[in-house]
Amino acid sequence: MCFGPLKRLCHWGPFIALFLIFYITTMSVYCDLVYWPPTLDSYGSIVHFIILSSWIFFILFNYFNAVFRGPGFVPLGWKPENLEDCKKLQFCEACQGYKSPRSHHCRHCKRCVIKMDHHCPWINTCCGHFNHSSFTYFLIFAPLGCMHGATVLILTVYHRVFKTLHYPKRRYPELHQGALVEYNILHLILTFLAIGFAIGVVIAVGFLFFIQIKVIIKNETGIESWIKAKALYRKREDEFVYPYHLGWKENMKQVFTWSGKPKSDGIVWPVVEGCTQYTLTIEQLKQKEEKRLRAIEYIVTEDYSGSWLPITKGCCTCIRVPLTDEPRIKINVDDIILVTRWKKYWMYGERIYQAKKENTEESKKKVRGWFPLRCAIQYNVADYPEGKSPVSKKDK
Repeated sequence: MCFGPLKRLCHWGPFIALFLIFYITTMSVYCDLVYWPPTLDSYGSIVHFIILSSWIFFILFNYFNAVFRGPGFVPLGWKPENLEDCKKLQFCEACQGYKSPRSHHCRHCKRCVIKMDHHCPWINTCCGHFNHSSFTYFLIFAPLGCMHGATVLILTVYHRVFKTLHYPKRRYPELHQGALVEYNILHLILTFLAIGFAIGVVIAVGFLFFIQIKVIIKNETGIESWIKAKALYRKREDEFVYPYHLGWKENMKQVFTWSGKPKSDGIVWPVVEGCTQYTLTIEQLKQKEEKRLRAIEYIVTEDYSGSWLPITKGCCTCIRVPLTDEPRIKINVDDIILVTRWKKYWMYGERIYQAKKENTEESKKKVRGWFPLRCAIQYNVADYPEGKSPVSKKDK
């Protein structure tokens, strides 16, 4: 079941994001009321105050749009109208339906997301087809608003600290002339903190904006970029053509529209000449088939609890953990794992046999994740006496 719109706000990501938005805005406006208060005899100060105060409206409007509108989800149990096309699509066991072109299953949202780019913890949902434009607008306005706020905050500190240190005997009453609120040492400390937050937001969110603009210009999500890269290096008889790159102008028009709604319905997509709706999905199926052929069965020799910091498995295993938010898998002795990825001290795979819960509903569920390399060895049927192999039990 996917997150409801209001439930998405009940998460540490939105809490932190909204706290930063309100804190930086509050301190910026407060400092403006101290040193540059809007007065009738200074229209410039009024205009400046209106601009400074309006950033929060644009930021929150697009932020809540991205959260509440959501990325769009493939209907549960969905299948194409032409049943023959099912052969060209992946089947999602969690949603009990086929994945439409450009959709991917999100383990956080627990649904297949339309044109999924990534799951963003700051909005507690995926950045996908229907909220892509709002999310990008948020990434534009947040750094701009923080740059403006940081300027006001830094000038406030300059007036309060720098001039006071150089001219300690002067009180500079003109700095407080017309001030609408008081400013003391506590406010100064809070201002320093707000400057740090504002600069951090400008750098971090500005970097995310740069990434999203690249995604939109190329009309390829982060997941599709990975599929495309593998397609170009995969041994093949024909030349691979990415089907959704329509030119940078048309690509941007697919996301940014006057109505705020993207052009596609999320099921049927405009493609370049010579490609079909299933060009990319067919390539995905071929890559997954090759991945299965490369996979190797491992049998578990040590229990592993699924801990993200397995101290009992050695210092090197703890230090060299996979830098990814992908899950860790709990395993027990004699479980069999189909391994598809390897690192120096970790492996990633799918459990295909669960020894302690043989022939139960839980054992039939697909569970994937990382586990320490030292906990398993490559399976060889010759190492087991006749009838003692876990694989023989699995096949019965």
